[in-house]
Amino acid sequence: MSFDEPSWIVRAPGDFERFEASLNGAAYGPHRHDTYAIAITVAGVQSFSYRGSRRHSLPGQIVVLHPDELHDGHAGDGRHFQYRSASVAPSALQEALGGRALPFLAGGVSDDARLHAAATALVGDLNQALGGLEYDQAMLDLADALSDLGSEQTYHRRVDLQAVALARAFIDAHPDSNVRLDDLERVSGQDRWQLSRGFRALLGVSPYRYLIFRRLDTARTMMNGRTPLAEVAAASGFSDQSHLTRHFRSAYGLTPAQWQRLNRPRPVRGAPNSGDPETDALRQWE
Repeated sequence: MSFDEPSWIVRAPGDFERFEASLNGAAYGPHRHDTYAIAITVAGVQSFSYRGSRRHSLPGQIVVLHPDELHDGHAGDGRHFQYRSASVAPSALQEALGGRALPFLAGGVSDDARLHAAATALVGDLNQALGGLEYDQAMLDLADALSDLGSEQTYHRRVDLQAVALARAFIDAHPDSNVRLDDLERVSGQDRWQLSRGFRALLGVSPYRYLIFRRLDTARTMMNGRTPLAEVAAASGFSDQSHLTRHFRSAYGLTPAQWQRLNRPRPVRGAPNSGDPETDALRQWE
């Protein structure tokens, strides 16, 4: 891989977010997301700041980032680094966890063989979507591996799994609305403060942060087309484009424009001219 090769992200088919990325330099600014990031480093040195320390992952190692933990991403040796990653929603692990608080892998990088097998099941083949039973088994294996390796987040009160599920479903159904804790209290039948604490214990983020990420999901779907960002912001529940950009950068470490550039089709060497100068210029790199 040449030093001046452009950066790219290629996404796998299906609704479950999985991708392969080749990046260099300071690839991502500090950000937080509401999912586990489960990644296998493929090439180079994948480095990141996490929980007050700089971490490094070499080819074959597994990176596990917990929801709502601040981190960045950069090349550890000044060259490109490449990795495959899956964004795993905490709710996808909850059936296997049985309502327990989310497991936490403090170090962020692991060589554990069982975790490697679980991660490989998720991102080993990005050409095909994960089918029903294959997806269910991957979630179970991942939940078991994380639970055996990690520790549960401390939470001393009883968590009402059903109340959290009802609140989450309400937010999922109304991502562009002005959802309030009053609404979540009403639909869940639980005191708002206990609900908020249980929500974080089971899903890794507060109800408000969960709402913001559902709006960002809508925005990213619209950004795959050519809709102006101002229209994307309004349609996804943000007050204006700057509001969208601020939350987008906080969640992904990139501006919407940077995200769009990285997610363009990967260039193909030797392909015939398309008639689009920008596309043809990119193709020289493959």
